[in-house]
Amino acid sequence: MQELNHSIVTEFILTGFPGLHPEYHGLASAVLFFVYFLTVTGNAVIFFLFATDRSLHKPMYFIILNLSACDILFSTTTLPKIISKYWFQSGSISFTACFVQMYFVHYLGSVNSNILFLMALDRYLAICHPLRYRLVFKDSTICILSCTAWIVAKAGPLMVVIRAYPLPYCASNIINHCYCDHIGITMLACTNRAPYGVPAFAVAMCTLLGPLAFIIFSYCSILITVLKMANLEGRHKTLSTCSTQLIVISLYYLPRCLVYLASNVGITFREDARIVIIMLYSLCPPMFNPFIYCLRAKDMKESLWKRFNRCSISQKAQVSAISN
Repeated sequence: MQELNHSIVTEFILTGFPGLHPEYHGLASAVLFFVYFLTVTGNAVIFFLFATDRSLHKPMYFIILNLSACDILFSTTTLPKIISKYWFQSGSISFTACFVQMYFVHYLGSVNSNILFLMALDRYLAICHPLRYRLVFKDSTICILSCTAWIVAKAGPLMVVIRAYPLPYCASNIINHCYCDHIGITMLACTNRAPYGVPAFAVAMCTLLGPLAFIIFSYCSILITVLKMANLEGRHKTLSTCSTQLIVISLYYLPRCLVYLASNVGITFREDARIVIIMLYSLCPPMFNPFIYCLRAKDMKESLWKRFNRCSISQKAQVSAISN
């Protein structure tokens, strides 16, 4: 089949949540805006605490800082457009902008996966090889590893976009999703999708399953090390140091793995249910992560309470001065 020029399609239309009644569009935009606001505000608090409290300048919290940056960028890439669709009835996105969004969606997903790998590596070295931890995880080392996580993640999504962009898009321009992704776009191409879909799927699986394999190995090793400890209090303390990261990692990987597993065993979802599930596992972790850090990570919780107590004392002093 002779490929037609992709310029036949000049823009795409995002459907958002299919079947959502127009009377609920305002509510949908309000909920999505609230999710975006909480995500940006919560992760901005992480940046503020890290910048103002030197006790947080440790490898573990530097990794968390990278994850917060990734969460803000991912939410900023995906949410404003779908919010504007329901708020201002503006669901169209230009051809090039859609591919730019697709690149950042897959790129930031890859970065997220790499950072979770670093989280697992941090806990693995700290618990299984504590004597080597200080030697290996220096500030310079964690900076290099973090930069590598952001740089290495560029290759796969860039290849996917470069291969998908020239395809002939000459049929429907309606994407059944809340944002542009590889499957949603290439399904609209007027050509055989297999030569493009299979490599993209392989890249996605390597990005997802590669770090996950090490994460499973690291936490199995941690569990074995903890069970060998004679001191019950030492076991509890050691497990509590990695519980925060394990919750964050579980929020990212478990829903994705369950969805992929369900699709492989023949369990299918309705289109609207599939999109809701994808949005939940894509947007809920960035929103909940800051609350998990501030409630579960000891140093961060103490730093937050310090700031809160200082603000309370300052406000009381101002009230007292005004009343006098």
